[in-house]
Amino acid sequence: MVGKAIAGVRDRVFLVSKVYPHNASQRGIPLACERSLRRLGTDYIDLYLLHWRGQFPLAETVEAFERLRDDGKIGRWGVSNFDVADLYELGPRTCATNQVLYNLEERGIEFDLLPWCQQQRMPLMAYCPIAQAGGLLVEPTLKQIAARHNVTAAQVSLAWILRQDGVIAIPKAVHPEHLQLNAAASELKLDAEDFQALDQAFGAPTRKHRLAMV
Repeated sequence: MVGKAIAGVRDRVFLVSKVYPHNASQRGIPLACERSLRRLGTDYIDLYLLHWRGQFPLAETVEAFERLRDDGKIGRWGVSNFDVADLYELGPRTCATNQVLYNLEERGIEFDLLPWCQQQRMPLMAYCPIAQAGGLLVEPTLKQIAARHNVTAAQVSLAWILRQDGVIAIPKAVHPEHLQLNAAASELKLDAEDFQALDQAFGAPTRKHRLAMV
């Protein structure tokens, strides 16, 4: 489906894909990448991510990623669902990003992971930025703030995430109007009153939390 969507406009698309941990070996990664390239109908992937940690040593996975980059199959590589300890073990590599679960209901990364990534100038990619089941979007405080700004609750959620330096949000979009609303959220400026109300409704972490993921 993605391959059909990008046909004819590949040069205008930043294409991200992932490799499963059971394929994250020196032999497995190139094979998995080739399968993805065939399905996508392209000859390179802009950003290739390790879905989560698995059985293979990180050094082996990184070596395979670097070889793909040298061969022109990928532009950059990164990781997903890595906590601070995982990133420390990864070491001073050329990791492009860490993709993790982050939204108003899941703020655990603010205690240590997000500050660490910002200090290292590693972009953090927030998946499920408006949560999954939709319950977040009917939360009273969020709805009140949305009404005050004449926007949607989803846009408030995205604007709240995008306020952070070096944070990218990747919300789901089913219809073209969703894409337009998501894009407009980057222009929404929340004020101090909004942030205070959201902190009261969705408290910031005061201790280390186990990294949440879906």
